[in-house]
Amino acid sequence: MKISGLAPIESKFADIIWAGAPMSSGEVVRQAAQELDWKRTTTYTVLKRLCDRGLFENRGGTVHALISRQEFYAMQSERFVEESFQGSLPAFLAAFSTRRKLTPQELEELEAVIGSMRGARE
Repeated sequence: MKISGLAPIESKFADIIWAGAPMSSGEVVRQAAQELDWKRTTTYTVLKRLCDRGLFENRGGTVHALISRQEFYAMQSERFVEESFQGSLPAFLAAFSTRRKLTPQELEELEAVIGSMRGARE
């Protein structure tokens, strides 16, 4: 599945849905009005766009997430690394750390992630 990225305002709107899904389309409209100052028509237009892109489904007046927020951002990260670094996570980390040094805490967190990945393979 190849789902394209979200514009910043689409991301804020998607976060509203992910936080409450499944939720009635009326509740989506109320929350978008409150948090984004959107009119009903804007909400339904953007909701339809995100449904057409495979993130959500508006079934019987209830909006369901077809993929979780975590799945979406994992897919976006994988796509970025694939397109920008020929799929090489080490190349990404090397490039990332040339301009921004990792803190000791970040290094420990990365080591813990790597350690858990090693344990999962055994």
